[in-house]
Amino acid sequence: VQLVESGGGLVQPGGSVRLSCITSGFTFSSFAMSWYRQTPENERALVAGIREDGRITNYVDSVKGRVTISRDNAKNTLYLQMNSLKPEDTAQYYCNGGFQYPIWNSWGQGTEVIVSS
Repeated sequence: VQLVESGGGLVQPGGSVRLSCITSGFTFSSFAMSWYRQTPENERALVAGIREDGRITNYVDSVKGRVTISRDNAKNTLYLQMNSLKPEDTAQYYCNGGFQYPIWNSWGQGTEVIVSS
């Protein structure tokens, strides 16, 4: 399993960012996928999950209405569109298999989102 996250950066409060997770080494369309985030102060935690066919999604309360998880099974890629960003969204973002819990012990390098003016 290989997971390569990208798309992070420095964003002003209220801004937007689109994260991508390019995957390989498994049949992407057969797995639910999810995004997680971690800060130095907090353990890695679920942000959003999406079922195999993309029809069912799940979001933590703190991002509902601001974040959209999606996937392109033809491209083996997972996305996270984040809008109306807040300083508390600052974190390292990771993807993994599973809908609500990570299913693989190995993680990618993550992509850092910094929300600051």
